[in-house]
Amino acid sequence: MRRLLALRREQKLTTGHVRVAADALGVRERAVWRWLAAAEEDSAAAAAPGERARYHGRFTVTAEVRALLGLWKGNVAAVHRELTARAARGECDPPPSVPTLHRAIRRDLTPGERAGLAGGEREARKHDVFLSRPRGWRNQVWEADHVQAPVLVDVEGATRRPWVTWFVDCASNTVMGVAVTPGHPSRESVLAALRAAVVREEPFGPQGGLPEKVRVDRGKDFLSRTVTAAFNALDVTVEDLPAYTPHLKGTVEGLNRAVESMFLAALPGYARQPRPGRRRARPKDEVLLDFEDFTTRLLDWVAWWNTSHHPAPLKGLSPLQAWEADPTPLREIGADELWTFTLEDDGRVRVLSTKGVRFRNRDYVAAWMTGLAGERVRVRFMPHHDRRIEVFDATTERYLGPAELADTATPEQISAVRTARAARTRHLRQDLAAAQRERYAAATRPGKPQRLATATEAEAGMELAAAERSDLSRLALPDLIPPAAPPAGWRTPASLAARTRRAPAETTTADDPPRSGTADTHHPDTTAAPGPDDAGTGASGGGGSR
Repeated sequence: MRRLLALRREQKLTTGHVRVAADALGVRERAVWRWLAAAEEDSAAAAAPGERARYHGRFTVTAEVRALLGLWKGNVAAVHRELTARAARGECDPPPSVPTLHRAIRRDLTPGERAGLAGGEREARKHDVFLSRPRGWRNQVWEADHVQAPVLVDVEGATRRPWVTWFVDCASNTVMGVAVTPGHPSRESVLAALRAAVVREEPFGPQGGLPEKVRVDRGKDFLSRTVTAAFNALDVTVEDLPAYTPHLKGTVEGLNRAVESMFLAALPGYARQPRPGRRRARPKDEVLLDFEDFTTRLLDWVAWWNTSHHPAPLKGLSPLQAWEADPTPLREIGADELWTFTLEDDGRVRVLSTKGVRFRNRDYVAAWMTGLAGERVRVRFMPHHDRRIEVFDATTERYLGPAELADTATPEQISAVRTARAARTRHLRQDLAAAQRERYAAATRPGKPQRLATATEAEAGMELAAAERSDLSRLALPDLIPPAAPPAGWRTPASLAARTRRAPAETTTADDPPRSGTADTHHPDTTAAPGPDDAGTGASGGGGSR
């Protein structure tokens, strides 16, 4: 339209020019002539040819409307009701109709903005465009992540959802190492998966070696002191990505999605809901997998992914074939050296005694300790694995050998202890829930909540008195009430006589034997100083005992 206006100003505009423009825009010639007339009157009309004059004052989405869309999760009808209520209070202008509001939102907001206001940043990210990184070479960059499997698994009689920790090579999509944890993962899970990823021996190989960089997403386990020390010792750079940016480690995120749709969804106990707000019905007679069976199947799937799966970006090769076809040299490390690098050290120097090594109030022994009592050693250990430790010389850092926990309880004893702990925890939870449970009457009209199960004044007083007595019994000390005075014929040391209760005054005769160190205790009204004979017996401690 601006080109046609320029031709008109130069008096070079012809009907042929208008006919070509109309054919290109799919409109009639007189529509183009009308647009030219409107553009001559208003230069803004040249940017949007064909826009009718009555649309110049149309409703547009304001910051207030955007805020209400976010508040009501994209519900336009609720936004319209809120704007109508505010207009009735005189806080804003009356809103347009609901269809007009719908049209304005579709026109003024992008699909990503509408999805973000309705479902948050994750939904908005589905409408973004992302760049793809170059694949690089093998072991250049690994990505690591924890993922909780949406599958219910039987773990020693309890139903749990296991966690999977794995490292994946970004150049070939090869799963380098994997570790499965029945409960929440920890730094021990990261170290176990790292050893499986680096070692090229069976059953982990043939992929392996040390990477140049590992990407993580601010997970506290990946950034713990032990894991960081292991990466530093292995000369591996850790790239800490910003939070809530899964697109920055798309290789491992794609693996997380693939394992669910290709493997986990077909397992018994799959617990993912089909859509929000609706629970997936599970068969009543469904038999869950135990942890060992689940781990076996998952490792078999990982082997299939590496050897038999052919992703499209690899051009007909499996991930392991693409990894082995890369001629990049590998940085390898032995299993023994790797074991020492992936252990935690508390930094203390200990002395070998005749009972072994004392670590965390436990004794650890081994056959190689014979004849080494008195040596200064340091202890390294795998987090949460308290059955075995690794012992090193404190001076030369030479590895001495492993040590096993002495006096280990039998499996039956451990099971009984766990059962007792679980029962105690269950009863305590029930008692706390019963004590904190409040019942209120159902309300049909506005008013204050009314509690049920009202107690009488006498019942409330009895319960408070019982609580006070129980608290005093906890705070009572064993020597709160001093013991009674010893018999008259006992010779009590002065240090013990001072801690007894004073007996009432008694009438003594000349035939009564003297008592050393108890004159002040049994005769509160007597203030005479002890004689030389009494001083000797009272200070020596006497021969009697209480």
